[in-house]
Amino acid sequence: QVQLVESGGGLVQAGGSLRLSCVASGSIFSVNFMAWYRQAPGKQRELVAGITSGGSTNYAGPVKGRFTICRDSANTVSLQMSSLKPEDRAVYYCAATTRTGRQYWGQGTQVTVSS
Repeated sequence: QVQLVESGGGLVQAGGSLRLSCVASGSIFSVNFMAWYRQAPGKQRELVAGITSGGSTNYAGPVKGRFTICRDSANTVSLQMSSLKPEDRAVYYCAATTRTGRQYWGQGTQVTVSS
């Protein structure tokens, strides 16, 4: 079992920045991929950024160059979001995937960007 707790969401003006953090606990040795997803009202959940245990990263097209995913420690992953746009408004979820393919989710944190 892996438990994930996100923090750092909030309200920010367009053009501003926010930093989300995700702290993992439990069987973190089994995790080989961590990612941030987001779900806007009325839309499907989508991958925002991911990072492998080896440090390789990938980003969704709309956030490339604005968001940065980073492994801050063995059990903490952050998402630095800059140049935020109103369309970035969503609930952001941290996810962890184990070597066996099992996926765990955090409870989500709300990000609101005012225009």
